Amino acid sequence: MRTRVAVAIMTVLLLLYIVLAGQRAVILLTSGDGVAVAMGLALIVLPLIALWAIGRELWFGVRAQKLGETLDAEGGLPEEELEVRPSGRATRDDADALFPTYRADVEAHPADWRAWYRLGLAYDAAGDRRRARAAVRRAIALETADRRAA
Repeated sequence: MRTRVAVAIMTVLLLLYIVLAGQRAVILLTSGDGVAVAMGLALIVLPLIALWAIGRELWFGVRAQKLGETLDAEGGLPEEELEVRPSGRATRDDADALFPTYRADVEAHPADWRAWYRLGLAYDAAGDRRRARAAVRRAIALETADRRAA
């Protein structure tokens, strides 16, 4: 719940920034000065890029959460008990010990979104966020393809 509140606050702050930057952009664009017009264009383009990037990340989060809920309802989430640090994160040794199991599952079932999602969870537990996100993105793509094929 805390994460959702933080995301909502960040999104509202971004929208406020876009409105304020848009006002400044209009002032700069109407000034007639070449440098000011270029700055006004930048004040329009850059916030739009930021809005696109945040929208993309929010959509990724929504889709990943839906897959996690589906997998949980099916009883397919990992059930291994890992030793955790005071922060709640799994210890590196425990996470690394589980990783080969999930990697082998993906190699055995490369078109199964569930295997890719579990691999993403294993990468995340091991602290490799880049690979975790890539595996979950692959799971999302496979699940979307499965839904469209059905």
